[in-house]
Amino acid sequence: MANRTAKIERKTNETDIFMEIDLDGAGRYEIDTGIGFFDHMLSHLSKHSRIDLTLKAKGDLDVDGHHTIEDVAICMGTCLNDALGDKKGIARYGNASLPMEDALANIAIDLSGRAFCVYNVDYRTERIGDFDVECIEEFLRSLSNVGRFNLHVNVPYGTNSHHIAEAIFKAIGQALAAAVKVTGTDIPSTKGIL
Repeated sequence: MANRTAKIERKTNETDIFMEIDLDGAGRYEIDTGIGFFDHMLSHLSKHSRIDLTLKAKGDLDVDGHHTIEDVAICMGTCLNDALGDKKGIARYGNASLPMEDALANIAIDLSGRAFCVYNVDYRTERIGDFDVECIEEFLRSLSNVGRFNLHVNVPYGTNSHHIAEAIFKAIGQALAAAVKVTGTDIPSTKGIL
């Protein structure tokens, strides 16, 4: 099996990002975006997906975190596609239901080549520390759009915003681990292509 790795360097007037991933890693991560809570969430995604992630991002945080978070999603979606290649042999689908104390996150993923994001989440607060919770939906929509996959995020209940967010990122990691796993030798579609 070929190495399922990818890296990208992306520089704009708003951000400067280097990212490298290994789909067949051990969940090792080295993450620095300048946004502490975001780094914390991405570390959960890496650990629970077992995807090794190296990420260095510098952004216009004097404006806010939005540009950095969105551009990290663009880079991650691009790397995911590049590392998956023709997707031959992958499981394609993954799902996880993950509790985090008071919160439950239900995640379903289809690495279909078609972008769609469903996001049904209510937070009790608008911010977690100085992190705007709206940025989570923005990140996930951009990730699924650029990564060209279906992502359904449903949180039926939860009272603590930090727990809700953490449950989401851990569950996405678990679902991604299942979806990218090599389970056969053919393309998992009657179309013959994903």
